[in-house]
Amino acid sequence: MRHILSLLLENEAGALSRVSGLFSARAFNIESLTVAPTEDPTVSRMTLVTSGSDEIVEQITKQLNKLVDVIKVVDLSESRHIERELLLIKLTAKNDHREEIKRLVDIFRGHIIDVTDSSYTIEMTGSGDKLDAFIDALDKKLILEVVRSGVSGIARGDKAI
Repeated sequence: MRHILSLLLENEAGALSRVSGLFSARAFNIESLTVAPTEDPTVSRMTLVTSGSDEIVEQITKQLNKLVDVIKVVDLSESRHIERELLLIKLTAKNDHREEIKRLVDIFRGHIIDVTDSSYTIEMTGSGDKLDAFIDALDKKLILEVVRSGVSGIARGDKAI
């Protein structure tokens, strides 16, 4: 089962390395990882996506809580949450493909953020499934480059980490 773990950790050198090291030492896979400072520059928020049984993820959570740099760990998958991902994609956009790409970008509520004579760069946010569907709808020969941020998530409602 897929789990989204949200962590608050000290914004110090080596903190990310210790968290990822915990996963690699136990042969657990990290599917997605995003980290950035919070409103407090001494604290970072990490959103980590992994797969495993509830027991395995509970074990991971307990081990993460033992790390000195970790302030708090929450499994967002256990309750209602919002998750988003950012996609930047560069496409070949020549002649007859330009209008087709614009139409597809509008359907998926994306934005063309850079235009040249031969390419478009598109920005899109949404669930991983939405971004996958957009990529699948494209002619693969048009794709020059793809960058994805990985999942960012937050609990719904008044609940905060």
